[in-house]
Amino acid sequence: MSTLKQLAPAVLVGLIAGGAVAIGAELAKPDAAPKPAPTAAPAAAKPKAAADNHLPGWSQDRNAYFGDLHVHTYLSFDAYIFNVRRTPEDAYRFALGQPISHAGGYDIRLQGGPLDFTAVTDHSEYMGAIREAADKSSPLNKLPLVQGLFSTEPKQIMQAFNTMVTGYEHGTLPKEFSDPAIASRAWTEVQQAAAKYNRPGRFTTFVGYEYTSAPDGRNLHRNVIFKGAKVPDAPYTALISNDPENLWRTMDGWRGKGVEALAIPHNSNGSDGLMFDTVRRNGAPIDRAYAELRMRNEPLVEISQVKGTSETHPSLSPNDEWANFEIMESYIGSDKPVTKFVGGYVRRALEDGILSRETKGFNPFKFGFISSTDTHNAAPGSAEETHYVGKVGRSDSTGELRGSLPPKGVTSWDQAPPADPRQARFQTWGASGLAGVWAEENSRQAIYAAMRRKETFATSGPRIRVRFFAGYGFPENILDRPDSVRQAYAHGTPMGGDVTPAKASPQFLVWAVRDPNSGYLQRAQIVKGWVENGVAKEKVFDVACSDGLKLDPATSRCPSNGAGVNMATCEPDRFKGDVELKTVWKDPEYNPKQRAFYYVRVLENPSCRWSTWDALRNGTPPNPKLAPTIMERAWSSPIWFEPKA
Repeated sequence: MSTLKQLAPAVLVGLIAGGAVAIGAELAKPDAAPKPAPTAAPAAAKPKAAADNHLPGWSQDRNAYFGDLHVHTYLSFDAYIFNVRRTPEDAYRFALGQPISHAGGYDIRLQGGPLDFTAVTDHSEYMGAIREAADKSSPLNKLPLVQGLFSTEPKQIMQAFNTMVTGYEHGTLPKEFSDPAIASRAWTEVQQAAAKYNRPGRFTTFVGYEYTSAPDGRNLHRNVIFKGAKVPDAPYTALISNDPENLWRTMDGWRGKGVEALAIPHNSNGSDGLMFDTVRRNGAPIDRAYAELRMRNEPLVEISQVKGTSETHPSLSPNDEWANFEIMESYIGSDKPVTKFVGGYVRRALEDGILSRETKGFNPFKFGFISSTDTHNAAPGSAEETHYVGKVGRSDSTGELRGSLPPKGVTSWDQAPPADPRQARFQTWGASGLAGVWAEENSRQAIYAAMRRKETFATSGPRIRVRFFAGYGFPENILDRPDSVRQAYAHGTPMGGDVTPAKASPQFLVWAVRDPNSGYLQRAQIVKGWVENGVAKEKVFDVACSDGLKLDPATSRCPSNGAGVNMATCEPDRFKGDVELKTVWKDPEYNPKQRAFYYVRVLENPSCRWSTWDALRNGTPPNPKLAPTIMERAWSSPIWFEPKA
């Protein structure tokens, strides 16, 4: 444990400027086609001399940048049905800190400051079709199905949404919705907005879209993010194939033509075990070719967003006291319950991945982490508990609609009628999340390179900065040196990389700094997964405690710091928790023969959940069925340990 004032001046300046002191591997060459993922990544490159023509803010020590890579606008069929009329340009304006109007009839604006990067990722399936169908001069407007799609009443909105989803799943929507000319106009609008608002050195935009595969309603969605302005003439959609393998093969084909992209799966929690299944969609077992194809195209996973957190489930991690965080247990877009959690959560996928590497020689689930919002309000970064405005336009635009407030005229929850299924689903949604990267500058090339090497982290909304390194021979005083992170790069591997174990336990450097607009930090943890006697296991270690508290080595836990929340005002305890947590840790159960992964999880003190904030502002009690508080958090990408043959 330590506080920010203990940092040397050079480190403090780096933090205030927006990034911690760091240095590392050189950027990938522009538009270079990545090679198939090797069994083990090379060690991080040593510091490299500065080159010419860097952007303002460039740092050889790498800055932390925050963004949102999952954003829908009126070009998505569901967002338009939800009464959203905001454009891709509006989304970028919102990310830059400007106000836009919400479908609920009020203005919204980020409270925590502009984002550093954003991608608009509208559904590729029927992109722009419903927007055009609403135009009375369009032939689409005359189709019978269209007549009931544009109500402003929540119940009718949900009926219209269900009509579209049912038609999509059964292939019965009008063929006119798939007119290539309509998709081309929308795709052009996406590209033009990204080009207009890309401001190298200040704000980065990425051209992207969502591939929306959902066989039998089981979520296999991916966001496809392009490195630069060179993109295909049209997105590859789930209407062509709902098997992600075919998406990845298409991406390989694009790459061969100089179009570089990566895919990011999301909401594995709604896949009912399908996202990280151990067999392919055609029923064949996963093999090396599949693993290499997937990892070549899918280096990251979205671990948290509005529709729940996919890190782990309490039934999968019964010894993790913090596993029950913003859990959603239904299908995406319906009330059907998820029954299979194995294959649907990231930590178990990492465990299955190292077990596969141990027994078969390849790892199909070697992901880095990000979060994003999945906003359908064209409002990237809208993950603030205190200013939550819902996700799906008019449908959850008020506390009453999303179930955090009792119906009008009712002052007690005892008198409230049972929530309808729609509200019950909205209640489980959370105000999450943001993607973090460590990059030399705010540019497409630098941020994309960070995503490729998996030097990324995820947060549930706050802009918590997280560093994580593993290596050997760190200087004894590394935590107090002005070049501490530079030394970490020189002697270790950053998050997202591989380390070959030695006889002695490696050192893990953990460093987290709070978001000044959010809560104080309570503890830093390392989550470990390993293979022992052919079985994958996991354990959570507290490694840094706030408030000068001492770690109990017998339990690997920090004592409670006693932080609480005044539930009458939602004012958190201002005198508990730390601005910064940092430590160098060694695994007390280290075995150099065991294949393993490690990642950092940082927890804030408790704070009011968005539903409690809704109730406080309304002067009514919080919904007793909902958690009154949460512990915001951040996750680093893992580091993998590959034993010598």
